[in-house]
Amino acid sequence: MPSYFHSPIPAFLHSCIPAFLIYIAAAILMMGCNQQGRESKSKEKEKIHIAADIPFFNADSAFDFIKEQVAFGPRVNNTDAHRKCAAFLTEKLSTFTPDVTVQSGIVTAFDGTQLKFQNIIATFGRPGNNRILLGAHWDSRPYADHDPDERNFYKAIDGANDGASGVGVLLEIARQLSLKPPPIGVDIIFFDAEDYGPPEALQNQQSSGDFWGLGSQYWAKNPHQPNYYAKYGILLDMVGAAGATFLMEGVSMEYAPSVMKKVWDIGNQIGYSSYFLYQRGGYITDDHFYVIRDRGIPMIDIIHLDQSTETGMYEHWHTLEDNLDKIDPGTLQAVGQTMLTVIYSER
Repeated sequence: MPSYFHSPIPAFLHSCIPAFLIYIAAAILMMGCNQQGRESKSKEKEKIHIAADIPFFNADSAFDFIKEQVAFGPRVNNTDAHRKCAAFLTEKLSTFTPDVTVQSGIVTAFDGTQLKFQNIIATFGRPGNNRILLGAHWDSRPYADHDPDERNFYKAIDGANDGASGVGVLLEIARQLSLKPPPIGVDIIFFDAEDYGPPEALQNQQSSGDFWGLGSQYWAKNPHQPNYYAKYGILLDMVGAAGATFLMEGVSMEYAPSVMKKVWDIGNQIGYSSYFLYQRGGYITDDHFYVIRDRGIPMIDIIHLDQSTETGMYEHWHTLEDNLDKIDPGTLQAVGQTMLTVIYSER
């Protein structure tokens, strides 16, 4: 998970993408007096028609998918663990649908390193533009640059929550889609090279360039299908920790407020109000931003934000403690069941 800053005033920046920072600062000033009314409206819960026979999300299955990813070790680009996990994800998705595309290429990291990447895409349901896009990043961060021990800053993390949890939830959703075809088209994309941004100590030295979300940037400009479009998208990032709180992330609320409200309303309606909070969160420069900017698809980010921590993120974000024992099946259930309800209530 990359760049974060508070709203309405960006008090601090944890991963710097200056051009976007300037853009968002201007956007914040423009929204000014309308923000309070918009937030009040977002808190009004709407009773949404829930389709009958929604599949049951199996949190134990999702947990096993996370466990299998973490067992490879940190999934950092250009490593054996990364290559082996890519093969696992491709093979697993291929058991759920024959329509799997692997988009391979090379992108350049902040330090000039050439990163081999693989965006892995699975398609379900009907063809055409009446479809939704579901995404998560499957790589893990090479730097534990928010670890309490500075000696760990240049060690790679397991990324059980930051990366593997979103993929685990989507793999279980893919399994369910294979058992009961969805009423609309659904594309699942595992974005690569998302978390290879500069370490914290070098943030201020990186004065220009989009160094996060390299895989999603590539896909948004070079989709797996010509003229690809979806009605909307949902990104899952850090969706597995115990006691997770999903605030209404800023970029999502700017560009896809109706999608976010629908998802939050459904989550609350089916019993997960302690997770999906009607509370405004900070702006996150995540994969969804590049899909919005470069593909024109409104996309929201379901992401664990915690305003009680120094970073404003999940407590173990970008630390060596982001491991399997932090994953809670209850949180996976809340996110996964909400997602399945959204999918199967679409028309």
